[in-house]
Amino acid sequence: MTLQLRDFNVTEADWARDGNVLSNIRKLVFIVEQQVPQEEEWDGQDDSAWHWIATDPDECPVGTARLLPGGQIGRMAVLAEYRGRGIGYALLEAAMQKACSLEMEGVFLNAQRHALGFYERAGFVSEGNEFIEAGIPHYRMTR
Repeated sequence: MTLQLRDFNVTEADWARDGNVLSNIRKLVFIVEQQVPQEEEWDGQDDSAWHWIATDPDECPVGTARLLPGGQIGRMAVLAEYRGRGIGYALLEAAMQKACSLEMEGVFLNAQRHALGFYERAGFVSEGNEFIEAGIPHYRMTR
């Protein structure tokens, strides 16, 4: 087994304080890169959600995720040049730990088709048929 040091940090964020930074990451990943319509990205649920931010060694923001009160993990976004380093998994793990500390019975998410394997490796199981969200094929997954 090889020990790999993380070259990033994940911390819980506060939407009131960090919303602009979190929004910028989501804009770059979802609106610019994946061409998600703005009106679908901004769903009005950020104020009531828990958020996380990933930063590089220079404290530059590189990723984000959120957990809604109903147990849905979402808006997981990592800037393209930082993918493949474990940042997404660390964000997912932070959200799952928060759900556990809040004694939520389980968590769920809507996974893009290309990310199914990523979520399966984290213990999520696909439910139901593929559906389209923001013009992108998704599957509901639970854990």
